[in-house]
Amino acid sequence: MEQVRDHGGNLDEAIALFGGTSTDWLDLSTGINPEPYPVLTLPSEVWTTLPSKARMLDLSRAAATAYDTCARVTPINGAQGGIQMVPWLRPPGHAAVLVPTYNEHAATLRASGWQVVEVSTIAALSGADLAVVVNPNNPDGRCAPPEVLRQLSHRVGLLIVDESFADPKPETSIAANLDQDNIVVLRSFGKFYGLAGLRLGFALANGGLADLLAGQAGPWPVSGPAIEIASRALLDHNWQTRTKKALQAGAERLDTLASSVGWQLVGGTSLFRTYEASDSAAAQEALAKNKVWSRIFPYSSSWIRLGLPPQDRWKQLERAFATIEFSERR
Repeated sequence: MEQVRDHGGNLDEAIALFGGTSTDWLDLSTGINPEPYPVLTLPSEVWTTLPSKARMLDLSRAAATAYDTCARVTPINGAQGGIQMVPWLRPPGHAAVLVPTYNEHAATLRASGWQVVEVSTIAALSGADLAVVVNPNNPDGRCAPPEVLRQLSHRVGLLIVDESFADPKPETSIAANLDQDNIVVLRSFGKFYGLAGLRLGFALANGGLADLLAGQAGPWPVSGPAIEIASRALLDHNWQTRTKKALQAGAERLDTLASSVGWQLVGGTSLFRTYEASDSAAAQEALAKNKVWSRIFPYSSSWIRLGLPPQDRWKQLERAFATIEFSERR
């Protein structure tokens, strides 16, 4: 059975069910940094002229520096844009996706004619024409060491590694030693930098794969404003260091809050945390009555995922947790 293509960020649904306006709500259903990179005034020409090849190259170089990679970097329309490209990198065949994970990988492959199996171990990916690993994984934060993924690449036709949540822990990334010609790494800009509306990501690959990705991306895959903002942010090491520390502190604070109502940590990253409650739907509803929106999953009756709130909205989250009934506690 095809997995339901549900997503976080569906605040319209929360408003329809529980009322209020978008300003009333604390949307924690995504894993996006709530304290975004500061966007300064942009030169007028980034809005009025097509992006030049030189500026596109500047962006690719900035991303290569940020991700510590010698692979070819292709800017794309978010990591999701890369997911949409993947099925066309090879003729349709047998694909394997390590689950549970972000459901667009399997759904997009199926929609493009691939036969997809969902497996629960790295070893079970062996032999696939195309294998997908989200690393760190969404929603449970599971990580495979880079060396394990490199070994896997020798046992599959094409390996897709989605590193959308790797920025806070670069040691989890395979990008630094990406020398194989059958691996594509997808990176998200918007999550760590808190600017999901830019719709910017990157595909890292070598040789013919890099050529295919660049050809699919086309001459202007991202906007002038995205190029300008990201070229600064990707090289802003001081902001990155401060942000990693702040996110880790926020994740620990959220873990303490969840523990106070008896939820058990399943896993996550410093951008999101997934917990086990006795009844995730009831837990989501309890938070929603206090205008806090969370993420639950069709394949689990107990998992609930929350991102981090902005610094000035922690009190709202704490008040919401204080109203959770004992029956919701594990």
